[in-house]
Amino acid sequence: MDEKFNKPYDPKTTEENIYSIWQESGFFNPDNLPPRHQKPFTIVMPPPNANGNLHTGHALFITLEDIMTRFKRMNGFKALWIPGADHAGFETQIVYEKKLEKEGRSRFKMDPQDLYKEIYDFTIENKTNMENQVRRLGASCDWSREKFTLDPGVIKNVQKTFAKMYEDGLTYRGNRMVNWCTKHQTSLSEVETETQEKVDKLYYIKYGPVTVATVRPETIFGDVAVAVNPNDDRYKHLINTEISVTTPIGEMLLKVIGDESVETDFGTGALKITPAHDKNDFEMALRHNLPSVEIINQYGKLNEKTGKYAGLKINIARDEVVKDLELMGLLEKTEEYTHPVPTCYKCGTTIEPRQLPQWYVKMKPLAEMALKAVQEKKVVFYPDNYRKIFNYWMEHTTDWNISRQIVWGIPIPAKICNACEHGFPDLEDAITKCPKCNGDVRKDTDTFDTWFSSGQWPLIVTGHPDSDDFKKHYPTDIMETGYDLIFKWIPRMVIFGLYLAKIVPFHTVYLHGLVNDAKGKKMSKSKGNVINPLDMTALYGTDALRMALVVANPPGSDTSLSEPKIKGYKNFANKIWNITRFVLSNTEGIFLDESLITNTADKNLLTELNTLTKDITSDLNEHRYHLSSEKIYHYAWHRFADEILEESKNVISGENAEDKLSRQHTLIFILKRIITVLHPFMPFVTEEIWKDIPANKTGLLMIEEWPEK
Repeated sequence: MDEKFNKPYDPKTTEENIYSIWQESGFFNPDNLPPRHQKPFTIVMPPPNANGNLHTGHALFITLEDIMTRFKRMNGFKALWIPGADHAGFETQIVYEKKLEKEGRSRFKMDPQDLYKEIYDFTIENKTNMENQVRRLGASCDWSREKFTLDPGVIKNVQKTFAKMYEDGLTYRGNRMVNWCTKHQTSLSEVETETQEKVDKLYYIKYGPVTVATVRPETIFGDVAVAVNPNDDRYKHLINTEISVTTPIGEMLLKVIGDESVETDFGTGALKITPAHDKNDFEMALRHNLPSVEIINQYGKLNEKTGKYAGLKINIARDEVVKDLELMGLLEKTEEYTHPVPTCYKCGTTIEPRQLPQWYVKMKPLAEMALKAVQEKKVVFYPDNYRKIFNYWMEHTTDWNISRQIVWGIPIPAKICNACEHGFPDLEDAITKCPKCNGDVRKDTDTFDTWFSSGQWPLIVTGHPDSDDFKKHYPTDIMETGYDLIFKWIPRMVIFGLYLAKIVPFHTVYLHGLVNDAKGKKMSKSKGNVINPLDMTALYGTDALRMALVVANPPGSDTSLSEPKIKGYKNFANKIWNITRFVLSNTEGIFLDESLITNTADKNLLTELNTLTKDITSDLNEHRYHLSSEKIYHYAWHRFADEILEESKNVISGENAEDKLSRQHTLIFILKRIITVLHPFMPFVTEEIWKDIPANKTGLLMIEEWPEK
């Protein structure tokens, strides 16, 4: 027996060495696997944002995907797990803006090219650090195939997709309402906003012969109409007439329109219509051919059209306008009003709707393809209830704004006409005249929404359309990611796969939940309850963290994580180490020979173990990782260590030589099986022990054949 077993298991002295052995073997690359590995199995890693350290959510998905990959590799598949990193456009720029703020600098005072270069250097440094952290978590991914969403080839392909979609009538430039963040100075898509319930004041203001109710009195100067329900008897006589409305800066004439979208029981049943600053009003204006008057600028301040209020921020202007309306006797009353308010998902700033020309993707025809694929079960979900959520978002989709007014990202390869504002792709940056009016053109300075590139990720990393990898490994087998991406990333990958490759990018979607603290509360730095996964691996070993993340954590469910829980699985790793020491010290000079297991009791133990193995294999095939990990844990600790080994002490010290020999081979057999089945979950300690097990082996445990029984 190796002397190392005389000491407690020390992951610090083991894990780095074991990972180096794995990498040097070349077996992370499926092309180097032994001949028995034939059928491809492919997973695409959700690329972590290359802007900081990994968190517990990353540790969870890396653990789950590594379990899947190792299990399939041991089962004779050409297992390929493709790693990568995401430039994460808006999110990374925000991270860097915070860094600039601490340094007393602002991105708005920097040359765009200088800013891009700084963020690029920052990201590449973080990317290297992040990838080393992925290695520390035991990820058996093929680093030779690693991709970054800002690789030149990736940029080229993403831009080609944009041009193709334009030619196919699926992208267009439209002057529509967008979600505008006044802090970060960019538009955002619907999935980049969060709705918060807020209590605001509802103001009842005299508008000539009617009274309107509004939460935004400061936009009175951009009103173009008053809307009522055509079936509301209170206002029928006013429809299609003009009314004179007094404001703090003068009189204005507003047309009264009838629109069935107006709720008769909201406020007074009469609404002020401000198309430039409200999405519903904008849609109503389109229906009634009304103009749009912008009175709030991009910085969230009232503009020159508002007289004495020009230059005031929205909230200050609101207070001032209300004060003046009250002095003029135009404010009838106020009341509290609870309503949903869209906010920027990163900074919490209230979204200011603005009418701007942006690039859009027509979602309806693409969403219909995705819906059909799911209905035909070409894509299945674990757990299945997320299928309904996916379908809901595809059935209620709106056109997708893919323009971002930020530096950090993939440039939109387009030109805009200075005269007619017509927009069109220009991949070679060679067109100088507008094909529509022959006017001069300018380069579009916007970048793509990061989901536009990451939505093509399975295609990008497999080398669509012509590479050998694409032919062998697309479609991939499973997409494992967080359930919060069911309406963000998952639909876009399905859509792009169907649009560009005519086939879904994966057959199975496995969704994990959030990793919360011990009390089930969301981790946050402000609460001081964040668990750093790399700190935990340094203290207790990677295997302990992995088991703490996966045991009793079913798909689609949030899980609680605590340091004592991780420490408990460090004790389990020690238990496996001690079990091994006991078996090896009591089987000196013996090499496993199953034919020498002759005792009936021992044969029964093997039957029991084979039944358990079959059960665990079934769980793994059906993505029940939370059950399979728990079963091998309980067997190893409570059945083998607590019962079988205790019973074996008497057998081994007894006088019956045949029974002793049978039990010795049985113990080696069981130990080998435990270490083999435990490997996908706890790869480091099992690979270290594997070297010393006295039995036939193919080499490294990571390519050992999974037991069929």
